[in-house]
Amino acid sequence: MSVTATDVAVLDDVPAPAAPSRARLRFLRGGKTRTGLLILAFFLVLAVVGPWIAPYDPDAMSDQLLQPPSADHWFGTTHTGQDVLSQILVGTRGVLLVGFIAGVIATVLSVVIGVSAGFLGGAADEVLSMLSNVFLVIPGLPLIIIIASFVEDTTDLLIAAVIALTSWAWGARVLRAQTLSLRRRDYVEAARATGESTWRIILFEVMPNLTAVIASGFVGTVIFAVLSEITLAFIGVADISHWNWGTVLFWAQSNQALAQGAWWWFVPAGLCIALLGTALALINFGIDEFVNPRLRTATGASRKVRMRVGFTPVARTGTPPGGTADPAARATPEPSGTSSKEHSA
Repeated sequence: MSVTATDVAVLDDVPAPAAPSRARLRFLRGGKTRTGLLILAFFLVLAVVGPWIAPYDPDAMSDQLLQPPSADHWFGTTHTGQDVLSQILVGTRGVLLVGFIAGVIATVLSVVIGVSAGFLGGAADEVLSMLSNVFLVIPGLPLIIIIASFVEDTTDLLIAAVIALTSWAWGARVLRAQTLSLRRRDYVEAARATGESTWRIILFEVMPNLTAVIASGFVGTVIFAVLSEITLAFIGVADISHWNWGTVLFWAQSNQALAQGAWWWFVPAGLCIALLGTALALINFGIDEFVNPRLRTATGASRKVRMRVGFTPVARTGTPPGGTADPAARATPEPSGTSSKEHSA
């Protein structure tokens, strides 16, 4: 009995090799990535147009004290009649501004110092690594508290700068380790052999292979900066006259909103913090899946395997004396439970 090709496992829907343009967009095909980017885009839009679409002045007081959500005040009012929705909308810009400014500054510092230390080596590596180790042990929040005690107006830009200067060292260590593994690769040695300059090799040979690590470090720094800004505002270190989500929580906690049952005063700000953190975490997970093939789910092409029920074909490599082996005999299935020695006997 001959065995046809349909009796073995076949691959269904095997995708053709992806085009370069599709390979570049593989990152955007992940469900986690799309969800995170959509949520982040929503908050970015609020940060831009929030002060313009706010229905009331966030500082304006009224006689509607501690009113629950209604048609006039969608998120309710505070103990002085201030509109909570307006405070949330106006405060979105400050949160994202601090997060992204700190992320950009910290990422630039980590790339310059980490990649330079890993690629140059020698004395430059020793000096830059020592600098990274010094900043690695400097605590960010206590330093901001100390600075705020000496500075009259603690602006968002000052907070972002301090957060960035105390959070770049970890990313620099990671990039240094990755660069050490890349600087002796064949394509780097080939570029060096052709006479390319050191900085051109770093920019065009090493940096493209560090893009995913840099992006992941940037997202992580933004998360840390956003949470630090909200924490500083919540404990009253930042300027409480500038609205952000932490300021809303500060006034809610100071006036015992939870004890008064005014859940609408602090729940919207908490949900915004949770949603923004979730969006950035999902983007970070998408970057990890894009970089690591073992973590790919929807970001990579999946192949379904359908098994056919039937005998397992046995390929016989021996040729009988005096002729060519019969193809049908070579494909004859071996009964289950019979060894090859017994079958040949």
